[in-house]
Amino acid sequence: MVGAALDVNSRLRVVLVDDEAPARDRLARLLESCEEAELIGQCEDGSALLELCSKQHPDLVLLDVEMPGPDGLELARQIRTLEDPPEIVFVTAFENYAVEAFGVRAVDYLVKPVRLERLRAALDGVRTRARRPGVEPMLVARLADRITRIAIGEIRALIAEDKYVSVHSVGGVALVEDSLVQLESRFEGRFLRIHRNALVSTSHLRSLYRDAQGSERVEIDDVDICPEVSRRNLPAVRRALMGKS
Repeated sequence: MVGAALDVNSRLRVVLVDDEAPARDRLARLLESCEEAELIGQCEDGSALLELCSKQHPDLVLLDVEMPGPDGLELARQIRTLEDPPEIVFVTAFENYAVEAFGVRAVDYLVKPVRLERLRAALDGVRTRARRPGVEPMLVARLADRITRIAIGEIRALIAEDKYVSVHSVGGVALVEDSLVQLESRFEGRFLRIHRNALVSTSHLRSLYRDAQGSERVEIDDVDICPEVSRRNLPAVRRALMGKS
C-alpha cells in the first residue's frame, strides 16, 4: 500500500489510464496545476498498466472505468494483487459504478468533467491514507443524491427499514442495501444488536431508560434517535453499559 512507502513530503507519482486521448490530456493539464503530484506515465488500456506499475511503482493510478478489454474495476482488482500496489482513484463519466469502485478499496471516485478543486481533494485523500496506514474501515452509502463513504467510527446506529438500512452517523442519515446481519458480521465487535432491526455503536452507548409507554430504549452519543431494546437483547445492553462504567 502507498501508506507504507510514500514520503508524505514528496510529490505523488501518478499514472493516468483512459482510452480517450482528450480525457487523458485534460487530466494531465489539471495535474500540472497540482504541485503535490507528478505525472509519470499514461496508458490507453490495461495491457501496459500492470507492467508499468511493477516497474515505476506509482503512488496513485487515476483510472477510467469503461474501457476496451479489462474494464477499470477488473484492472483495480489486478492492481491489488501486486506486491506494492498503488492507491486508486476512479475517473469516469458514469456515477453508477461508485459502490463497486469503493468495493475494490478506491480512495475516491471522480465524475467527468473533473474540476481542479475536486482533483486536489482526491490527492489529499491519498496523502491522508499515507499518513494513516491503518485507515479505519469505511461503509459505502447513499446520502441524499450522493454516494459517499462513512468511517465506521462515525456511525452511531444502523436501523433496518423496509429494503434498506439507515445509517445514523455524526454526518447525518444515509442508506445502504446491506442487511443488518451482513453489517454485524462485517464489523464484528463494533456494533451491538439491541433489537432484530437495530444495531448501535458499542462504544457510544450512553444510557438505558424506560419510556412513557414502558418500552426500554437507549440513548446514543451524537444522534437524536433512541432505538427500542428488545427483551431478548436487554441483558446484553446492560452488560455493555456496566462494562463502560
